[in-house]
Amino acid sequence: MRLHRLLAAAAAIALVAVSAVVVTAAAPARADAMDTPARAAFVLDMPSGAVLLAKDADTPIPPASMSKLMTLNMVFEALEQGRLKLTDEFRISDRASGMGGSKMFIRSGEVVSIENLIRGVVIQSGNDAAVALAEALAGTEAAFAERMTARAAEIGLTNSHFANATGWPDPGQVMSVRDLALLARHLITEFPQHYHYFAEEKFTWDGVEQPNRNPLLGLGIGADGLKTGHTEEAGYGIVASATRGDRRVIVVVSGLDSAADRKIEAERLIDWAFRAFESRKLLTAGEALTTAEVWIGETEKVALAPARDVILTAPYGTLDQAKGELHYDAPIEAPVAEGTEVGRVVLTVPGLEPITVPLVTMEAVEEGGFVARVKAAATLLIREVLPAGDDAEEEPAAEPGAEPDATPAGQGG
Repeated sequence: MRLHRLLAAAAAIALVAVSAVVVTAAAPARADAMDTPARAAFVLDMPSGAVLLAKDADTPIPPASMSKLMTLNMVFEALEQGRLKLTDEFRISDRASGMGGSKMFIRSGEVVSIENLIRGVVIQSGNDAAVALAEALAGTEAAFAERMTARAAEIGLTNSHFANATGWPDPGQVMSVRDLALLARHLITEFPQHYHYFAEEKFTWDGVEQPNRNPLLGLGIGADGLKTGHTEEAGYGIVASATRGDRRVIVVVSGLDSAADRKIEAERLIDWAFRAFESRKLLTAGEALTTAEVWIGETEKVALAPARDVILTAPYGTLDQAKGELHYDAPIEAPVAEGTEVGRVVLTVPGLEPITVPLVTMEAVEEGGFVARVKAAATLLIREVLPAGDDAEEEPAAEPGAEPDATPAGQGG
């Protein structure tokens, strides 16, 4: 009954199931119930990896200043690797200071710290600050863009290519909205010590105070980052993240007609993601679900547990339909090592693909000695001599409508 108790307690079913480390995206469920005027959109539940909405998600499009997130990723990696320090200072080039568009207003020849340049990119969306960081790390912006493209592929961004550090219009500067969401998740997960910059509401440089361009900060919806973008070709877009309770969602929209539309649509999708779906942890790695008999082992039974955590996200109102089955071969032949995969946990809900998680042994069991072999021989002899059902206790009947807790392989289910 262990699996049923866990399912009843969690009362959850998923769009996807993921381990605590590796997130696997799945096709969105019920995404067609939510439409958006954005030309492309993507909504991701971060703890579970569930894709709640995907519209034109994998088409490479002009990302505008949202691509500065990749510039920041390169800087944060350099900081963690010790190639940069926040206090390092760099002299600003004529090229960097002369950049058009949104600016930090750094001057040619002045010396600026890496931390101030980061704030200039995050808060003020400064093209001048982005080029300065690129030149600090790679010498030239062109060389930096090549590194950006290579690194993007390494971290799993499959529809991204960079020609510059700023998002300035260029045929070679493209990202998909899925890639932008995955990049946002990467920044939040890998660089929590630097994520606070995205929530800072203003920054002053050289006497010029500029507010954070993220219009969702301060709305009371849990928003705490990340980046806006706009060009004539790209339209208005934003990569946004928000938290409520234990959940975090990432919303990406692009191709909207105005800054006002961007704000309204991003806020609407964040509210929808939190209100229409819930996310729960259903299974915990290492928490026993059942025990299995061991054949000729030092111990007669071994506990079995899921190999990884399972965090599930689903529309409200469907969670009580979750069912679970255990499938494994029994008895398990000794010796068996701890963590050996011997079966699987299958979680199902009507209308969704089954979720399968490996079932593993919780401890090692060595091969038994003389006594264990005698017991095994006696068991075989009894089974051969006594026909099935003779002198055997009858299994209690299941309650009407009850589901079996475990289904050893080859015995149905």
